[in-house]
Amino acid sequence: MGGTAVVVGGGIGGLAAAIGLRRIGWEVRVVERSATLADAGAGISLHANGLRALDALGVGAAVRAAARPQYSGGTRTPEGRWLARMDGTALERTLGTPIVGIRRAVLHRLLRTALPAECLHTGITVPALDRSAPDRVAVPVGDGVLDADLVVAADGVGSRLRGLLFPGHPGPVYGGSTVLRAITARPLQLSGDFELTWGGGAEFGHIAFADGRAEWHAVLTAPAGVRHPDPLGMLRRRFGAWHDPIPALLEATRPEDVLHHDIHELATPLGSFVAGRVALLGDAAHAMTPNLGQGACQALEDAVTLAAALAGEPSVGAALARYDAERRPRSQAVARAARQAGRMGQQLSHPLAVTLRNTALRLAPSRATTRAILRHADWTPPSLG
Repeated sequence: MGGTAVVVGGGIGGLAAAIGLRRIGWEVRVVERSATLADAGAGISLHANGLRALDALGVGAAVRAAARPQYSGGTRTPEGRWLARMDGTALERTLGTPIVGIRRAVLHRLLRTALPAECLHTGITVPALDRSAPDRVAVPVGDGVLDADLVVAADGVGSRLRGLLFPGHPGPVYGGSTVLRAITARPLQLSGDFELTWGGGAEFGHIAFADGRAEWHAVLTAPAGVRHPDPLGMLRRRFGAWHDPIPALLEATRPEDVLHHDIHELATPLGSFVAGRVALLGDAAHAMTPNLGQGACQALEDAVTLAAALAGEPSVGAALARYDAERRPRSQAVARAARQAGRMGQQLSHPLAVTLRNTALRLAPSRATTRAILRHADWTPPSLG
């Protein structure tokens, strides 16, 4: 079964969906509201499920070549005491790959390169959809209209299309935390590939990249909308007494490189990822907090599952029903787990609760950390035929 599709949104999920649809013989156009498909953002960790999805899309090897495996690291206290260690070798032995760290811009560029330039259209906002025909969707774009058998709504956490398709849904809500992040301006000598440090109401973490630079992020419990005239200066004061290499990571950062975003999620799960001939994908369908590092991986799973369903079912309607049945329970379960991880991690602030959590982590066997990662990362993609 082939057809024509319009993917609304040129982020990781939208580009992956376009690659998957083209691999099964569909004609695809990606429309993105930004004027350019900018290589923006900081860093990202990809677990085995995300890498397996990329393999199914034919870009896994290129991503692995550009990424850095995460073999060492774990979770620490602000004083530097280890709470839990990550065993990347054990993950690789079990799953065939460790977690890898890659700049988001590099991943985005690799996905974009896998698509012909003529299928990417920028600077286009999709204000509405005409779903009056039973088996077609008309997508207004500028002065024209694209006629499609399928529309993929991959337009992010603030999805305009989700609001049009499900007007009764409350939409995304603030999760109670705000995140500042950046990539260092120069390489650093780091002892671990990946680390998280939990303090009361605050988290600091880093991911090392193949070029020696690192992405760091600082998550703070704070009211929504709070901004600082000197974000980097604020962070240097807030985390200056925390263990190495946190001060060094901040020192190696240029003020203009710091990004600041409030964390929003779909706390109320959608009742369906499908509306007629429209499929929601990625953050538009299941925006989650970043505490498990699964947001992009779940979007990649969406893309492969959607393509496989369209390749294997006799009609678009049957394929979308299968996509919803396969993706909604899993992705919403991961979103719930991510929310809970945040509550037990960075958002925990009462000193007694922090002490109890830290004691439990220190006493847990090292294989418990591996099992926690396997719970969400051990996913096998369906065949694209």
